[in-house]
Amino acid sequence: MRKEVLLAAMMLALVVAAPGGARAACVVGQLTVCMPAITTGAKPSGACCANLRAQQACFCQYAKDPSLGAYIRSPHARETLVTCGLAVPHS
Repeated sequence: MRKEVLLAAMMLALVVAAPGGARAACVVGQLTVCMPAITTGAKPSGACCANLRAQQACFCQYAKDPSLGAYIRSPHARETLVTCGLAVPHS
């Protein structure tokens, strides 16, 4: 639980600090619904998959962020993408 709270706080800080254009398209806070899948390997919910699809263009940006990269590149994140039918980005 502590990890999820920390990640949610980092996501909120990233969204607030993002420039106007990035804030409109890349809202990392929308991925909080995916935290159980990304951190524990639980099956992603429909809402998680929908939000991943909506944020797919932002994955590389998130992976380059020092506070988010480890989550985005984690094995469970890859499993979540595959389960949702999304391609795993290669950077």
